Amino acid sequence: MSAEPEGLDAGNAGNGDAGNGGAELDPAALREQIEQLQARVRRAEERRRALVHIMGDLNESNQKLADQRKAMLHILGDYEHDRSRLARQTERLDNSRRALLHILKDSHESNLRLGDSRKAMIHIMGDLRETTQEMERREHELRDKQEQLVQAGKLATLGELTTGVAHELNNPLNNIGLYVGNVIDRIRLGEDDAEPLVRDLEKAMEQVRKATAIISHLRTFGRAARVSIEQVDVDDVIERSLLLVHEQLRLRGIEVELELCPEELLVVANPIQLEQVFINLLTNARDALADAKRKTIRVASSRDDELIRIAFSDTGPGIPAELQQRIFDPFFTTKEVGTGTGLGLSITYSILKEYGGEISVESRPGKGATFIVELPFAEEEPPEEPLL
Repeated sequence: MSAEPEGLDAGNAGNGDAGNGGAELDPAALREQIEQLQARVRRAEERRRALVHIMGDLNESNQKLADQRKAMLHILGDYEHDRSRLARQTERLDNSRRALLHILKDSHESNLRLGDSRKAMIHIMGDLRETTQEMERREHELRDKQEQLVQAGKLATLGELTTGVAHELNNPLNNIGLYVGNVIDRIRLGEDDAEPLVRDLEKAMEQVRKATAIISHLRTFGRAARVSIEQVDVDDVIERSLLLVHEQLRLRGIEVELELCPEELLVVANPIQLEQVFINLLTNARDALADAKRKTIRVASSRDDELIRIAFSDTGPGIPAELQQRIFDPFFTTKEVGTGTGLGLSITYSILKEYGGEISVESRPGKGATFIVELPFAEEEPPEEPLL
């Protein structure tokens, strides 16, 4: 239950004394106020029903995620197939180039074979042109499939977070029902004092805004939008990532320790993709703490002149040395069958490479693991000088 805005009682009380001069409210005016409050209550009830409808949509989206995961596996199969075809095309290009050099050498050695050599050269040049066009097309297709892979991984992450978000939304919905129920009971009892009614309705509206902010963040995170690059504050992205996984961590009894750099940590990246990186690392740490006695995740950010470093540490069992070089490979996972795709760290690695970043892991058996993300620091752009 949220705290009441400061100065509300004093402000309302001052207005009541100044407006009525201590006299009783006119019955007609009181009825009009009650009708206005009832109208607000109806609007709040409509918003509550809309939120319940949105929760239904979230459940339906969760059902669709299974199909999305199947589609993701098909996409990855196509990705590997296309990569093999691209390798064959590259080999064909190298062979064609070598053949072209051989034909040019023969053309200098024998004038009798010049006509045939020219025809062969023209044919090979046509093959080169077609091969180059095919390579460009395949490269474009691979880039599209990479984007689809990142989006599929984001939807899979969103599906894992749905339960926690449902709990996160349940609190404001319960609070809204409590406040609106109080108002309805007071109106039915014929309470004359309108100030408590207004106060409860304002609290209900505050809970509506909280639930709306959570749903808006989910929609933004799950949307398949054009990737835009901009200056992003790393600490802000960390806090938004924790907002989505907070409830899951709380339900598992996991404590989060934050040590964020007081300076502004700016990088050039897409904020949603960067948030996906941090959520992947947080959920990996969450899973590593399943059987740990002490369940703590520590997130620390720092910077030097060129690099920003974000460390995600857990108190889990750690990662064996022989597996540390493989954890960023696609489809590699230490989880049981059906509980992971092995794509989270692979997607994380690809996104960071796209922005000139690096990711590494430090771990000793029984001492937990620390994933270190490094990104180039972006200087803040100076404000534009006004034109004279």
